[in-house]
Amino acid sequence: MINALSFDLEYWYTAELVCRCVPDEKEDQVIEAVYPLLDLLDEYNTKATFFVLGKLAEKYPELIREISENGHEIGSHSYSHKTLHELGIKNFEYEIEKTNEILRSITGRYPLGFRAPTFSIDNTNKWALDILVKNGYRYDSSIFPVKTNLYGVPGAPVVSYNPSLNDITVHDPDGPIIEYPLSVIKFGINIPISGGFYLRLFPISFLKYAINRVNMERSVVIYMHPWEMYSHTRKVQLPLVSHFITYYGVNSAFNKLDYLLANFKFSPIKEVLGL
Repeated sequence: MINALSFDLEYWYTAELVCRCVPDEKEDQVIEAVYPLLDLLDEYNTKATFFVLGKLAEKYPELIREISENGHEIGSHSYSHKTLHELGIKNFEYEIEKTNEILRSITGRYPLGFRAPTFSIDNTNKWALDILVKNGYRYDSSIFPVKTNLYGVPGAPVVSYNPSLNDITVHDPDGPIIEYPLSVIKFGINIPISGGFYLRLFPISFLKYAINRVNMERSVVIYMHPWEMYSHTRKVQLPLVSHFITYYGVNSAFNKLDYLLANFKFSPIKEVLGL
């Protein structure tokens, strides 16, 4: 089974639980976090999808070009990392168009895939799918079929599907865009195993078991942020729960990814979807 590997390439201080608590003076540490990751992927001859923040691509066009030229897929992660709830229709469309042009100017092509900041697509802003289709997107990977305080569409399918533009939890065979939801395993309820905090939280033995079990039926999509695999990521004062979610397991995440690359096969999302 070929699984999908993806990275949300953003600044550490744009994370939802961090962005309101960052100091005025801060280093973005993008280069320091990304290059060890690229070296690790090269070691295993593995290609991935990088969902890139538009404003980060503006600052680091050479890095994004290098990632693309090394055979990785470049997708869009919006421009500002504001959630769709914050942006609204007009601002979201503006950010999509702006990021599209930035990425095209760097890589020579428009992105096929999108991931919403903080997985913020749900039925309250299903208009986002219309905008993505209008701007040439072939797939979205923003829907988490769970419910948390920050995000989630608990009634959504757990396999890739074509969401109805009227109800994103419903498969429409004629739907114009593919949804590749974040991966879960069912133990009475859906338990996220996709990456991020969940990869940092769970022991590698459970992650291996869960991926193998899900692979009996479908591929898995793993997501990570380079900043959460970088042991020197700056830590800011946060409420206790937010601090735990943001920083727990940062020091071991890189080694966990190394283990997964050694034991499972991964490709960019567009290849797993056959696009």
